[in-house]
Amino acid sequence: MKVIEIREFGAPDVLRLADRPVPVPGVGELLIRVAASGVNRPDVLQRTGNYPVPPGASDIPGLEVAGVIEQGDAQELLRAGFKRGDRVCALVAGGGYAQYCVAPVGQCLPVPKGLTDVEAASLPETFFTVWSNVFDRVHLQSGETLLIQGGSSGIGVTAIQLAKAMGAKVIVTAGSDEKCAACLALGADHAINYKTHDFQVEVKRLTSGQGVNVILDMVAGSYVAKEIECLSEDGRLVIIAVQGGIKCEINAGLVLRRRLTITGSTLRPRPIAFKEAIAQACLKNVWPLIEGGRIKPVIHSTFEAHDAFKAHALMESNQHVGKIVLTWGNA
Repeated sequence: MKVIEIREFGAPDVLRLADRPVPVPGVGELLIRVAASGVNRPDVLQRTGNYPVPPGASDIPGLEVAGVIEQGDAQELLRAGFKRGDRVCALVAGGGYAQYCVAPVGQCLPVPKGLTDVEAASLPETFFTVWSNVFDRVHLQSGETLLIQGGSSGIGVTAIQLAKAMGAKVIVTAGSDEKCAACLALGADHAINYKTHDFQVEVKRLTSGQGVNVILDMVAGSYVAKEIECLSEDGRLVIIAVQGGIKCEINAGLVLRRRLTITGSTLRPRPIAFKEAIAQACLKNVWPLIEGGRIKPVIHSTFEAHDAFKAHALMESNQHVGKIVLTWGNA
């Protein structure tokens, strides 16, 4: 099979098309003939040497795929209601940039009715991440206000739509007026251009000084101190990436007085059972919203797999709104 390898750590051009044996699914696993592979920020970090591959995971990048079941653990397939030839999308710990990919059966979901393979490949990483953190971890409720840092990212466009579908109010930050407009078009109530406005000041203004209930943060670093100032009483901050750095200095007094919660998580190294539980929650709570048209995949660009370096260059440019996807039709 054809795969995309990381030849060495470095710039996008270290990605290369290579040949590897087709993997063999083991107990509890299935093999997917991949039609499309989602591109995510962790893939870029892995390529630059800043995201070690978890023990036992493939060194091939790629955390989400969509395609057709070729074979697998018959008992687990039956338990999950799958059969050979079914279209599925899957969250994987690695190996997604390939024509064939092994995935735990529990981390696979049926492609929502009406979606293409490209659209389906854009779902698992972002929807699993948002559901796990915003709803399971910090329990965003209907009527509350969510601040999303990076509203135009793949995570951001997912979080906007899910939060609005669940009855929350949404404020986002983005790096241009065009990106802000795109977030508003997706349903965000307010969008702040963080390059021209201080998001802390704007959040206070938009909430009449009360602050927001929940913040979804992909930046960390110096943002954390400002985000603590933006939280209402009993507010919750969940950190899912550290693009702005790992260190910060905060006002611990505010954490005490306002009874704030600061938490975070990474999904990739978590056990299969944990990810399976998220998959089932998404199947129950999110898939009907997608099939009903209330939530839609947001695809910025697609690239043929051999042009994966172009996809990574685009992601690093931060010019995209929504997801970037690789296709395997002409590999």
